[in-house]
Amino acid sequence: MVKKSDVTKARLLEAATQEFATYGIAGARVDRIAVSASVNKNLIYVYFGNKEQLFDTVYAAAIEELLSAAPFDARDLPGYAGALFDFYRAHPHLLRLARWYGLERPGADALPVAQESTVAKLRELAAAQADGLVDAGMPAHALLTLVLVLAGAWSDGSPEGRTPDEDAALVSVRRHSVVVSVGRLTRPPGTRNGAVWEPAEISD
Repeated sequence: MVKKSDVTKARLLEAATQEFATYGIAGARVDRIAVSASVNKNLIYVYFGNKEQLFDTVYAAAIEELLSAAPFDARDLPGYAGALFDFYRAHPHLLRLARWYGLERPGADALPVAQESTVAKLRELAAAQADGLVDAGMPAHALLTLVLVLAGAWSDGSPEGRTPDEDAALVSVRRHSVVVSVGRLTRPPGTRNGAVWEPAEISD
């Protein structure tokens, strides 16, 4: 049986996710979160501590959601980038939370879940480079950064961003561009890229 407290916490986290993604840490209001979740404001402090701790919980949950939806595979970095592209489109709140974190906590260490994930990715990527499965022309940390940037190139809030008039064909072209670009960036020298550019027709 699901506890009432668990249901309440889930409602609070959902409301807090939208609040923080929209207004950031400083701009978020505990009163609005409580009203949106239809709970007593005091329960926020009981369950999560203060507003800063609530943000950390929200952000960590969003990262866990991403890690589950787009597991890292150094042997298939184009596929990983495509999965990230899909996740960013379906769940734009994660990148918004990440940007607020960077803006409002400059110089702060990443959350433990993010640190652990990054360390594991870099270890796996460096091993793939050593085995000749991935191009080793640049350090693993630089290569990983470029893969992440490419995957989020057309995400909500990026300079290019999502456009109001984009349709399924345009989204498909963008996703394919990300996958092909990451493939060309990461494939070892002397190997052929299996991805073939087949642009979809885009209506005016």
